[in-house]
Amino acid sequence: MYKKEKKEVDKKLLAEDRAGGFKCINCGQWVNLADSIGTAHRNHCPFCFCSCHVDRDKSGDRRSDCFGKMKPIGLTFKNEGFDKYGKKRQGELMFIHQCTNCGKISINRIAGDDDEKGIMRLFEESQKIDPKIIGEIEKEGIVVLREKDRQALIKQLPSI
Repeated sequence: MYKKEKKEVDKKLLAEDRAGGFKCINCGQWVNLADSIGTAHRNHCPFCFCSCHVDRDKSGDRRSDCFGKMKPIGLTFKNEGFDKYGKKRQGELMFIHQCTNCGKISINRIAGDDDEKGIMRLFEESQKIDPKIIGEIEKEGIVVLREKDRQALIKQLPSI
């Protein structure tokens, strides 16, 4: 992306931040930065779960030159390491996003006001992901939730 275009995108992001939200890159709905858990630094839509590719190296750095649409393709649990007995800790539920422009795969925490029925629909759809894509995701150290993880997923979605 050229410097002039990047400056325009940066201005747009700053204006949306000051307005207390942003317009979804996918569905066009206005997304308020609410007071729900996980919304202070929200960058995805609570309706369609799409995001804009704004981070390059780490979450929140806003250094990407891509600005493509980050589409949700699956769910994972954040890796929280191991407890003192060596048992793997289950972390919070996360979206797996893939950029429709450059293909980058990343994870994004789910917010308290995200549509839980939509999250379950995404889980169902993700069961049909091409095994090649699952392999690409796993190369990034991300484990896609599969059918065996359904009960753990439901535990994290209280209204389901």
